[in-house]
Amino acid sequence: MRAIAGLADAALRFALPPRCPGCGTIAAGPHQFCLDCWTAMRFLGAPQCARCGEPFEIDPGKGAECGACLAEPPAYDAMRAAVIYGPIARALALKLKYGRRPGIARTVAIQMRRHLPAGDDWLIAPVPLHRWRIWSRGYNQSALIARALAEDGRQTLALDLIERVRATPPLRSQGPVARAKTVRGAFAIRDRGRVKGRKILLIDDVYTTGATADACARALKKAGASRVELLCWARVVRDDDPAR
Repeated sequence: MRAIAGLADAALRFALPPRCPGCGTIAAGPHQFCLDCWTAMRFLGAPQCARCGEPFEIDPGKGAECGACLAEPPAYDAMRAAVIYGPIARALALKLKYGRRPGIARTVAIQMRRHLPAGDDWLIAPVPLHRWRIWSRGYNQSALIARALAEDGRQTLALDLIERVRATPPLRSQGPVARAKTVRGAFAIRDRGRVKGRKILLIDDVYTTGATADACARALKKAGASRVELLCWARVVRDDDPAR
């Protein structure tokens, strides 16, 4: 049976070879990028702000935070992203969000896994969409990523932990103060008892202004969460803010 399954898999790969999720050229395997797309992406890691993950040019030491976080600390305790938001990262985010390509969720989750926090006592919760947007799009891309990240069973998946109780307009044309005001009160916790004293890992696709993540983290902290971290596929650096 294994031999038959292997032949069937080989035949399928010959007829439908895996494609690079960035540009569509034939790739070495499923969810693998071609060399051009791989080298075009800027992967994130140290040195970076201990709070918001903004990359540092020079390592200021462990636990250092950027000036923006020191001046006005966000509600979440830490944020990490796999890559800087650039052409390839943007292409994948758009394919997942608007192109009806749910398989991209697994592709980005593979790159995000190296930033999963240590320990198995985390609740993994996606940043929610309002029900009207889910009905029009068909799914919540952040929920698909969260499900892929939780497949190994180490953490507990909580897809309905946070509810978006109020639809909000796009934040693209708004300034920082207006963005915070727009999302204030837009999120609620379904089961406060499930959150109290727990560590929550928020999942989102792209981090830009941080207003949405901050509003979710505030709701979680108000419900008694002991720690809230954010993990995303890509983040915008501060010298390029297209907003979401």
